[in-house]
Amino acid sequence: MTSLSASLARGALTSPFKRAGRPDATLPPGRLTRPAAPVAPGPLAAYVRICGFPESGELPLTYPQVLAFPLTMRLMTGRAFPLPVLGLVHTWIEITPHRAAGPAEPLELTVYAEQLTPHRRGTEVTMATEARVGGELVWESRSGYLSRHRQATPDHATPDRATPDRAAAAPGADPLAAAPAAGGLPSRAEWRLPGDLGRRYGAVSKDRNPIHLHPLTARLFGFPRAIAHGMWTVARCLAEAGDPAGIRSVRAEFKAPVLLPATVTYAADAAGNAFELRGPDGRVHLVGSVDRAAP
Repeated sequence: MTSLSASLARGALTSPFKRAGRPDATLPPGRLTRPAAPVAPGPLAAYVRICGFPESGELPLTYPQVLAFPLTMRLMTGRAFPLPVLGLVHTWIEITPHRAAGPAEPLELTVYAEQLTPHRRGTEVTMATEARVGGELVWESRSGYLSRHRQATPDHATPDRATPDRAAAAPGADPLAAAPAAGGLPSRAEWRLPGDLGRRYGAVSKDRNPIHLHPLTARLFGFPRAIAHGMWTVARCLAEAGDPAGIRSVRAEFKAPVLLPATVTYAADAAGNAFELRGPDGRVHLVGSVDRAAP
């Protein structure tokens, strides 16, 4: 398999030659699969620590997405993928666990591009990820990634589903301008996020997007400082919510980036079925919902 570093380098080289918004754009039809393999205990332990999950028990709900990230990058940086990978915006994620997966179970991972959708800010691609144990589908996700460009027919574009955690803003643009105000969920916890969180999580997840690493590289994409990974914010919220038993699905939408360092507030209803992450000024960074099986 092509290494993640090679995929990232290929993405940087090929992105300038891809033009988002082509009316004849199609998605690569194939699927990329990683054969069943056990979960490496060292990287898992590092992920658990940085996200706040318990150090024993089943795999964290978000971890298969991290394991499949190299496959996702390989597909998205391939020649047949129609969108430039640099500047893609992660706008939302839906996770469906079909049963709990244990750390000792060998996971087979599959990634494919499911659909291209016109968006009023560009074009959105839906990426699908599946995890199997012995042929049984135990976990799957859908994620939206937005490629920003001028929309030739804006009246026919779909409405915004979310404002991104990762934006391809031009230098000087304000990526926080459209962030919504806080909702009515009660505060449950306050977290102080260090300035190096993006580098630390990037080392664990292998997602070394330059907007997460240093202020200088983040400024190239319009951010005054490095921003936290959206997948870290989802994972940290789910870890804070506690027992994952009975969860049938999770949906999270990234509303505004978290500039590092930061102080953020985790807010949730009493059942933990609705949650959000917001800043001290009330700006909402993430909203999420959990569907649970009836007791």
